[in-house]
Amino acid sequence: MLRASSKLQILLCLSGKSFAGILRLIDMSANPADAEISALLADLWQRHLPSMHERLSLLDHAALSAAAGTLGEPERAEAQAVAHKLAGNLGMFGYGAAGSIASEIEHIFEDPTPDSLAHLATLARQLRRTLEPHL
Repeated sequence: MLRASSKLQILLCLSGKSFAGILRLIDMSANPADAEISALLADLWQRHLPSMHERLSLLDHAALSAAAGTLGEPERAEAQAVAHKLAGNLGMFGYGAAGSIASEIEHIFEDPTPDSLAHLATLARQLRRTLEPHL
């Protein structure tokens, strides 16, 4: 018999779906192992929250620096990497809209222009508003 964590790994590999997509596939009343998988996913999200908050704060700070015209290259590169990680993680957890915003932020940091940098603070606020119910 497979452990719930093994079942989760198999489900993710076979389905190509996000965690949220997997949760929709699971009938919680059908099998106690399914409830365990759901609990594992919820726990995984909770364990990611501290790094999620740190990453959001870093993007907020970089957006403020960009608006003030003081964004340095190391900060820009770090913000781009953080936005990339957020885009992937948020999509994996089923937060596609937030992942798309993070991806847009990543692309701005990848190839910044004065106009796109001015738009960063708005995108950072939008990302936080989109995630607020889940933080």
